[in-house]
Amino acid sequence: MRAFAGYLILMLAMPLAAIAVVLPANVYRAQGIAAPDCDGPAQVLIFAVPAVLIYGAGALLAYRAGRRFHRLVSVLCLVIALAAVPNIAEALHELYRNAADGECRG
Repeated sequence: MRAFAGYLILMLAMPLAAIAVVLPANVYRAQGIAAPDCDGPAQVLIFAVPAVLIYGAGALLAYRAGRRFHRLVSVLCLVIALAAVPNIAEALHELYRNAADGECRG
């Protein structure tokens, strides 16, 4: 029953992970416009950080279970978590770029 609850959490977090991987840190630069996007990096971090935490914990817990199926789930969770990490790095880079340029002051 406990494993079922864990897999249910991973399945329910799948849309969160998909948004975390696909969402660009700067929507304007993704469209080819050289303009700052002041709320873009925060939107990426809101989705990406929980996705990395959920799937990182899922990878660790599934790996510790030890069976072959759990090891496969662990690898899949690790791939999903690592897929969101470059987007987090890009969002942080965009935040620092906006702060250095003096743009997006609240």
